[in-house]
This record gives sequence, C-alpha cells and structure tokens, in this order.
Amino acid sequence: MSGVVEQIAITSDRDALPAPVPRVRAEAGRGIEGEYHWSEASEAGQNLTLIAAEALAGLRADTGIELSHEASRRNVLTRGIDLNELVGRRFHVGGVECVGIELCEPCNHLAKVTERGVLRGLVHRGGLRADILSGGVIAVGDAVKA
Repeated sequence: MSGVVEQIAITSDRDALPAPVPRVRAEAGRGIEGEYHWSEASEAGQNLTLIAAEALAGLRADTGIELSHEASRRNVLTRGIDLNELVGRRFHVGGVECVGIELCEPCNHLAKVTERGVLRGLVHRGGLRADILSGGVIAVGDAVKA
C-alpha cells in the first residue's frame, strides 16, 4: 500500500489557517517543527495529522462543500493511500517512520472555522492522527508507504 504527499501545511497559531510549505522537519515525540502544538511532551496522536485528497473530493461530491487542504487543518495531504487502514500500523512518510494512532474525526473547532455540513461530510474520512517514531524531513512528492 503506497501513496504520495501532495501538500504540507502548518501554522504556529491554532486559530490561523495553516500555510503550505514545501517541506517540514519532523521529530519523534514532538511533531512538526513550526506547528502550534510543537512541544517536548505531546499527547498521543498529536505529532502529525494527514488527510487524503480523495476524502476532500468525496466531501465536494457528496455535499458540494469545497474544503481546501489548508482549511481541513491537517498537516499532510496524501493521494493514493487509504489512511483509515493505517490505524494501529507503522508506515513511512518519506524517511519519517510513523504509527497511526486513531482516525482524525472532524471536530467542533473545524465546524466553527468552516461551514455547515463539514462535520457530517468528513465523518470516517477526516484523516489520521499519527505519532512520529523516527524523525527526518517530509517533503511534497515523498512516498507514503505502509
């Protein structure tokens, strides 16, 4: 099972829209450098969030809602890999080893900063929360492999 990183977005302010970047440094146990929750001791599943381009296309097809990767508030946009299948599994994003912790179901914060229907439209396809096991750089175009 493999896919590709299509885009990366980060923000240092939880309330600000993430901005696209070509690459990020990922550190085990801390997350993505520059991200608002970058810390010495993050909670499980907060190191990295991913969402599939196919999920955003499905949201658009099912509801008419056009949600950008940045507006989804996920760090990494993927294509070609079923992120739901990575819960409980080790996988690589470029040279960074990760483990899928849980589905990244849409939350009230996402509902507040987007539009009506996003929560229902992204249930079970809102992405993946993962922990970083070994750090490195993640770049647009990197493979995502399980």
